[in-house]
Amino acid sequence: MCYQHWMRLGAILAFPTLILGCEAPEETPVQGLEPPVADRIEHWVDGATTPRLDEYYWIRDDSRSNPKVLALLEAENAYGSKLMAASQALQQRLFEEITTRLPPEDDSVPVQIGDFHYYRAYEAGLEYPIYRRFKNERALDEEVVLDVNQLAKSHDYYAVGNWVIAPNEDLVAYAEDTVSRRIYTIRIQSIKSGAVLDDRIEGAAPSIAWSGDGQYVFYIKKNPETLLEQAVFRHRLGTDQSQDELVYQEVDNTFSLWLEESRSRHFVFIHASSTDSNEILAIPRDQPLASPTPLLARRDQLEYRVRHVGDTFYFLTNLKAPNYQLMSVTQTRAGDISAWEELIAFRPAVYIEDFEIFDDFIVLKELEAGRPRLHLYDHQGQFLQAIPVKDQPATLDLAANPQSAAQTVRYELSSLKTPDSTLSYTPKSDEVRILKQAEIGGGFDPERYESHYLTFKARDGVDVPISLVYRNRDDFMGPRPTYAYAYGAYGYATDPYFRSSIVSLLDRGFLFAIIHVRGGQELGRQWYEQGRLLNKRNTFNDFIDGSRYLAAEGWSDPDNIFAAGGSAGGLLMGVIANEAPDLYQGVIAHVPFVDVVTTMLDDRIPLTTSEYREWGDPREPEAYAYMLSYSPYDQVKAQDYPHLFVTTGLYDSQVQYFEPVKWVSRLRRLKTDRNDLVLDIDMRSGHSGPSGRFERYQKTALEYAFILERIQAR
Repeated sequence: MCYQHWMRLGAILAFPTLILGCEAPEETPVQGLEPPVADRIEHWVDGATTPRLDEYYWIRDDSRSNPKVLALLEAENAYGSKLMAASQALQQRLFEEITTRLPPEDDSVPVQIGDFHYYRAYEAGLEYPIYRRFKNERALDEEVVLDVNQLAKSHDYYAVGNWVIAPNEDLVAYAEDTVSRRIYTIRIQSIKSGAVLDDRIEGAAPSIAWSGDGQYVFYIKKNPETLLEQAVFRHRLGTDQSQDELVYQEVDNTFSLWLEESRSRHFVFIHASSTDSNEILAIPRDQPLASPTPLLARRDQLEYRVRHVGDTFYFLTNLKAPNYQLMSVTQTRAGDISAWEELIAFRPAVYIEDFEIFDDFIVLKELEAGRPRLHLYDHQGQFLQAIPVKDQPATLDLAANPQSAAQTVRYELSSLKTPDSTLSYTPKSDEVRILKQAEIGGGFDPERYESHYLTFKARDGVDVPISLVYRNRDDFMGPRPTYAYAYGAYGYATDPYFRSSIVSLLDRGFLFAIIHVRGGQELGRQWYEQGRLLNKRNTFNDFIDGSRYLAAEGWSDPDNIFAAGGSAGGLLMGVIANEAPDLYQGVIAHVPFVDVVTTMLDDRIPLTTSEYREWGDPREPEAYAYMLSYSPYDQVKAQDYPHLFVTTGLYDSQVQYFEPVKWVSRLRRLKTDRNDLVLDIDMRSGHSGPSGRFERYQKTALEYAFILERIQAR
């Protein structure tokens, strides 16, 4: 059987370069292999209207020690391993391809903080970064700040969530996670001697701030059950954690806290944030025992971010400006909103996503019609110039710019076919310099690929964008098998940045498409508002309509569209699998949020209460009915489903492991097809998967092998 007239299925499976031919390999089913069957135990979950039967509720084990539950998870892994055993050679080939594109040794661009220049280094054969610094000459006076390889030696999983240098520039406080639950232990180490202090702060969030005298560390204690970050403590060096003092307690469980030192180094900022409101409280760093005071007291649906320069606060805010405006106020009158002065006004068509204040100019990251740009303004808000960007669609972000007196702007640029670059722009000379571009091995050449930015009309008439990339060759003709991706939640834009792993699919003739569904913020704040709460169905409809558009316009082979998403994007995957199963040859759901109603009804589950403004509060009948109507677990039905590849981690704190396991168990019982369903459970990690730089790509290779072996030949 021939896949079109230009592609041989065997070539897709075997080689990163396609060859002509019309013979597909024979499929070899795994004889006698039966999937696990989870027990059904009656359990009723109360809801806003009527109770719901959840026959797999027993799979939830918060201790992660129940023998029956662990046996089911191990059985799922064993089944998946046997089902995928024939693809071991393909998986290894894919893993080698993907990791060959990563440079064995790699350094980031140094950033000056205080008297030192700091950078991250990867060394050949090592899985974790080494953080280093130097004062004048890297070769002469370099020091190791943290060697994560040494720290990780005795752990199956290890991650440094954050590290912050003390004012004396010798001590470094760092947050380590050895379980993958995002519950951190803060340690303090001398850079010069390498000695680790006795101080040990457990059960913390990763954000850390030092007092100006270096005698105190501010941190956030996590709630041990809900994992909410709602209590700021002050720790004095040399004392036991039991003696730490409470600095601030958040009483609204829809808000969560994080800390930072202000760019000016004058304040410790406590950020209290919910889905659509926030408040920032300040502690002068030279007065570490002072009580925190709000810069501006919280108001419903008012958001702001702040920069402190000299005696002025600069606020990026949605005050009377849905797409944000930039305002300023003298430091002493920050809490008086009537004293705020407009610098750069709200513009309906322009979304201000980020900003940075320099002594001589202001830089804004703006989005217009989904396209990013960096514009410079003077301190009166007058436009000066644009930083030139040639590659579109692109991802454009401000990089670390810690010195307000700097005469250059550092920024980062990437596109679907152009590797990540760090650049600097000098306004006075209009000069752009490339400080570093990521090295991509394996013979990668960006000129072999072509990218486009398209729009289609969704079913309600709204124009929705798609970013796509493919390998441009004369012998790649006709519609292509497609890897279609989306996220669509929390206002997070899915940027078209370079993904080196996806090249393994592009080189096998695939199209990679990002459908910029509503729920992100690619087209401004209204794009987010149209994809949350009682508008959430727009997210799902956009993805389905975008997939149909790609097939109808000849971009995608309608028989070989593979959809992919993770976390909240995994919710999207669950919905489309239920509502448009015939549209997809396969669905890839990574750590999927699929048991929406049960999770949001239980305020003991981590993050539940902080997400009411994203999904809705199912204790309210209208929200309950709406959420129930799309909840993937609740809407599984007796029908044919596409091939499904599902992942989770036993220690996931964002989407608990039992959600995808319950979903898969119900799918196995009800689905009427003979398509494959693989559930890959990482028994050592959580939401982000394995912690090592290379080892994480074993999972990517497994996913891609699953896809490539299920391409439907014609």
